Formats: sequence, structure tokens, C-alpha cells
Amino acid sequence: MRAYVLINASAGKAIEVAKSLQGVKGIELADAITGEYDVIAAVEAPDVAGIGSVIVEKIQKIDGVFKTVTCLAVR
Repeated sequence: MRAYVLINASAGKAIEVAKSLQGVKGIELADAITGEYDVIAAVEAPDVAGIGSVIVEKIQKIDGVFKTVTCLAVR
């Protein structure tokens, strides 16, 4: 199962947050982006609980992460 996590970072922290996410188990991709959100991360896990675990235990604990929005892939 895959989800895309849209992240708002603290001012000036987008690149640092994206770099911190790269290489974390369960995170397949992390890039700083332009637009309403600062960072996008692709999360892979066997089920919704696993995705939630990556978000709560890994992504939201990174310094500079202000807010997350999760979009589950349907295909």
C-alpha cells in the first residue's frame, strides 16, 4: 500500500526535512517542492496501520515538520 504525505515545514526547513526523510525505512521518496506544501513523501507499508506508524513515529517526529496531510493511493 502506498500513500503520499504532504508536509508543511517550518520556515526555511523544507530542504532539511526532505533530506532527513530520505533513507528512512518505509519512505520511498522525499522531495522539497513548491506550492502549498513544502515537502512530499511517498510512504510504502503493508497496510494502513503501517502507513500510520511511519507518519506518526517517523515523519511527525522530524524537527521542522509543522503539519502533514496524507493521501492514500487507490491504484
